[in-house]
Amino acid sequence: MASLQTTAVNDMQEALADVSESLERMMEQLLPQPEGVSSNIISLKDRNASAERSPVGGEAKVMEAMRYSTLGGGKRLRPFLVVNSACLFGVSREASLMTASAIEFIHTYSLIHDDLPAMDNDDLRRGKPSCHKAFGEAAAILAGDALQALAFQVLADPSVHPDAAVRCELVTAVAKAASCRGLVGGQMLDLEAENKELSVDEIIRLQRLKTGELFAISCEAGAILGKGAQPLRLALRRYANDMGLAFQITDDLLDAEGTREEAGKAVMKDSERGKATLVQALGIERAREQAQILARQAIRHLDVFDKKAGHLRTLAEYVVTRRS
Repeated sequence: MASLQTTAVNDMQEALADVSESLERMMEQLLPQPEGVSSNIISLKDRNASAERSPVGGEAKVMEAMRYSTLGGGKRLRPFLVVNSACLFGVSREASLMTASAIEFIHTYSLIHDDLPAMDNDDLRRGKPSCHKAFGEAAAILAGDALQALAFQVLADPSVHPDAAVRCELVTAVAKAASCRGLVGGQMLDLEAENKELSVDEIIRLQRLKTGELFAISCEAGAILGKGAQPLRLALRRYANDMGLAFQITDDLLDAEGTREEAGKAVMKDSERGKATLVQALGIERAREQAQILARQAIRHLDVFDKKAGHLRTLAEYVVTRRS
């Protein structure tokens, strides 16, 4: 793939930083606080005027674990996809950020559980100790459970969209992406695939479920909120599927070639655990080439949006050249 234009990359990184900062503020308000005053999630539109006192007892530990794992880190690619897809349909910034926060809560819960000894057994996440290393396994499991519950509480709030039918559709779509037919199913396939030989098609299915479904709903969420036409929603889903797989291949390349400092987590874990990846199946050079092909395909799916999808196009190129 040709080198990215510096201006396009700088513009996208500036937009990514802007979404990350706005998302951090939104999640700070949505997450329960172990001490002092927290936002009233039941009535989010009144969160600045009406607050409730947070417990400081036993449940404070789980709240601290939720905030520790969610705030102050991460690439925030899924929220970036939500916000930029929503912009294509004129969705309000607050609605897109609330939706993005909910999806990031689900993503974070999956990372907390993924790091547990019973799963991938990773001690480092986003450059700091994993949740279970910082708070213990029980608190980590409960923090993940609570983040998933909070995600759907946010999505169901009228502040996300005044039309209850739209909120129901959004809740259903996100639930499916996170279910045994999406994220959870992909994680189970990943665990069972250790030390087994999988075909390229089987690996692609695993990664589309484990990683791709959350990317896909991140793009489609904006179209759901904006009541976009089905062909436009399909174009975004196809973009996300190809971009998400390119992202996962690059992640696997970083695991094989990168450093602990670059990745912000332990590297060489896939080969040590005998995990099936496209890098393992195709070899490093062919896998890198495949990621670039997928990025180009992803970009072509955005032709229907003309120039309005500039940041999404640049992101597809960027994910296959990143070093972290």
